[in-house]
Amino acid sequence: MFTGRPLDKKNKAKHIQMAEQVRSAIQSGRIKPGEKLPSARALGELFSVNRHTVMNALQNLVAEGWLVSELRKGYKANSQLPIVHSKQVHEQDVTFEPVTPKFAAVIPKSPSPSLEEYTYNFAGGLPDITQFPFDEFRRSINKVCRSSNAHALHYQNVAGEPELRAQLQAYLRKARGLPCDDVLVCNGSQEALFLTAQAFLNPGEGVAMELLGYPPARQAFMAAGGVIYDIKQDEQGLCVEALAECFASSAIRLLYLTPLHQYPTTLTMSVARRMAIYKLCVQHGVFIIEDDYDHEFHYRCPPLQPMASNDPAQIVIYLSTFSKIMFAGARLGYVTAAPAVLEQLVGLKRLINHKNDVLMQLAIADWMATGNFERHLRRMTKLYQQRCDLMAQKLGELKAQGFDIEFKQPDGGMAFWVDLKRDISDLPAKLEEAKVFAHTEQAFCHTKIERETHIRLGFAGQEPERITAGLDAIFALL
Repeated sequence: MFTGRPLDKKNKAKHIQMAEQVRSAIQSGRIKPGEKLPSARALGELFSVNRHTVMNALQNLVAEGWLVSELRKGYKANSQLPIVHSKQVHEQDVTFEPVTPKFAAVIPKSPSPSLEEYTYNFAGGLPDITQFPFDEFRRSINKVCRSSNAHALHYQNVAGEPELRAQLQAYLRKARGLPCDDVLVCNGSQEALFLTAQAFLNPGEGVAMELLGYPPARQAFMAAGGVIYDIKQDEQGLCVEALAECFASSAIRLLYLTPLHQYPTTLTMSVARRMAIYKLCVQHGVFIIEDDYDHEFHYRCPPLQPMASNDPAQIVIYLSTFSKIMFAGARLGYVTAAPAVLEQLVGLKRLINHKNDVLMQLAIADWMATGNFERHLRRMTKLYQQRCDLMAQKLGELKAQGFDIEFKQPDGGMAFWVDLKRDISDLPAKLEEAKVFAHTEQAFCHTKIERETHIRLGFAGQEPERITAGLDAIFALL
């Protein structure tokens, strides 16, 4: 007959202690499989607990498989106890070797450095988060949380919340001269790239890219089975003749471009070059991915309108991001394209993650509606222009000191592309040791280059004194 021990008042909860004693009795054989337990009242008297505690303990043991509950008959020990099967496996002493997974495509390791470890940070697309108006944005978040519609929090609006999409459409028409019927809100522009790659590419099909380009875009295309075709560049951007040769000899489905502030060289592609590339793509049925990642930050003159603003053939897939305006952790990007393309991308997004963060979308929509968004843009554009001028001045001083370098102050963007006119293949290791974060030319090239001479230096994310001190630290390594 089952007998229990007094429960320890200072130990675990009483129903847990009681369950442990009953479980131990079943494991040791003091309660046989199929044997009925005393009534709840008797167990309560045995352990000096109330009926509620007894029922909690018994129900937990039922959930674990040690007891079976029978209507109007009480509880009995399960005749098929979990311990029997577990014991048999241990007695056989079976061992298993790890099975090596066979992936459809191996994704290369991509280290994510912790930027706070670096003394100076020249990351090319990093905004100054210290200047973001968090108190102002918090008001929009609070407003949304107070008035949020419960229906918006369900599985719907895969393409994005209507309030935000309407604000984005109005903003694109006003600020970029880009009329669009609809937009798809994504978890950053990287998701837009991944969705587009999945929508258009079969394994082995080609994607044309500038020889020096955005590495995460390459990775998204390759993950979809795409083959990258590097197209050479000149002082005006991607070379039309080289692109024509590529189209004539290979099956190309997509062309990826950053025509404004080309990544990483910062060049802005001329209107004539854009039109020549567009005509060539129409002729071969190739769709253009136009990544307009930092359109807002243009200083010397109004920026050129996106290629998507004049797209009669409806072959341009236009994408952009809020990562440079706000911060990367906001995870908000968007894409607009022909209706058939958007419909396909929305269908793929539904398979991946259903939708974006609703509260963040609604908060940004409110922030834009109040006008605070555009005021923030004006402040940051002015600030970044000052830092751009400062970096140009400092680089000019270093050149006057005898450093043989060449650079052109960009009309916009968040970085400089500097030719150090020497082989700098050993510079990345020196930068890492000196705790200076910056990318050299090889980081943007798909294949190994013979002579690496350029470095990309971002100016937006650091205060002026750190820009000048950081440049001194870099040139000291040369």
